Amino acid sequence: MHLDSRLAQIGTKKEKSTGAISYPVYHATAYRHPALGESTGYDYSRTANPTRDVLEEAIASLEGGDDGFACSSGMAAIQTMMGLFSQGDHLVVSLDLYGGTYRLFEQVLTGYGLSFSYVDMRDLPAVMKAIRSQTKALFVETPTNPQLQVADLRALAETARRHGLILIVDNTLMTPYLQRPLALGADIVIHSATKYLGGHNDVLAGLIVTKGEELTERMRFLHNSIGAVLAPQDAWLLMRGMKTLALRMERHQTNAEALARTLAEHPLVEKVYYPALDPEAKAVQSSQAAGFGGMLSFRVTDPGLVAPFLRSLKLISFAESLGGVESLVTYPATQTHADMPEERRRQAGVCDRLLRLSVGIEHPEDLIEDVNQALARAERILKGGGTGGIRNPASSQRQ
Repeated sequence: MHLDSRLAQIGTKKEKSTGAISYPVYHATAYRHPALGESTGYDYSRTANPTRDVLEEAIASLEGGDDGFACSSGMAAIQTMMGLFSQGDHLVVSLDLYGGTYRLFEQVLTGYGLSFSYVDMRDLPAVMKAIRSQTKALFVETPTNPQLQVADLRALAETARRHGLILIVDNTLMTPYLQRPLALGADIVIHSATKYLGGHNDVLAGLIVTKGEELTERMRFLHNSIGAVLAPQDAWLLMRGMKTLALRMERHQTNAEALARTLAEHPLVEKVYYPALDPEAKAVQSSQAAGFGGMLSFRVTDPGLVAPFLRSLKLISFAESLGGVESLVTYPATQTHADMPEERRRQAGVCDRLLRLSVGIEHPEDLIEDVNQALARAERILKGGGTGGIRNPASSQRQ
């Protein structure tokens, strides 16, 4: 069955007693035992919940994994997955990395004796050079956040196998509709399901999918033991969002490509980061995914354009997060990557002229018009030596 149909049918055949098309929300935390030593399969909601089970089965099937695990946020999913590792273990990680992941690794997990090396995953010799005797895994974003760099997952999977490592892929930006890393040799897939899978900026969730019996059993133990599980109502909201994922992703990426091409021709834009515009990235992405996604980033020619541009947008919102039906723009230097040291941010390419745009499902002409008018107004303000009453983007809340 095509993925579009499988998405639309999530949960529709699961409620046997009533035939409910929308699977019910089971808020119960405790379940009655039929007799001593007997169970219905549900004992305590942290361990298993019927609503969460349907979601976990769905994401495992969509990603081609053995089991899925729903967590209370994307960061909770990463923290749960990191329970696989012990003091002294080392991971090789994408250099261009979501700032929240970097913060968890460097400000929390290093305190427990883990260590991390950050490498451009497009550079296989550099990846192999970073591997040491204590290395246990490769942690990869592709495309990366925020510069949309594309790594070759098949080549990384082969490298991981050759060195006895676990390959972990954050598939948030692509979703299983466009990319399925487990089929390319990955062992674990992570999602911030808050983003495209939920799709409506109304639910906080994270998902883990594993491949392999031993790894799956270990993850099941960690999921239950750590307990950062997804609540039943949120699981239901996430399933509802996932039903329209195919339709949304097609519109997201159609809009993103149109906007990326427009920005690439704009005199106030120095560079646009979108895989379809980079021949090398396009070739790799086309070989391992079914599209280029709905995210793009761009670098303006002058840092003084940033604040007035953000203030001048009328349709697009200056807000955290990504992947919703509404278009959102973010300033990574002071938002998503604020907890990275400045030197580290600049090494990764996150400078004070970079903006990240999550392209929504609005009409593409409206989005293009909004960006063009905001850039034009920003230029007028900059040339006039004013700020237009705009607050410094650095005042934004770190996420």
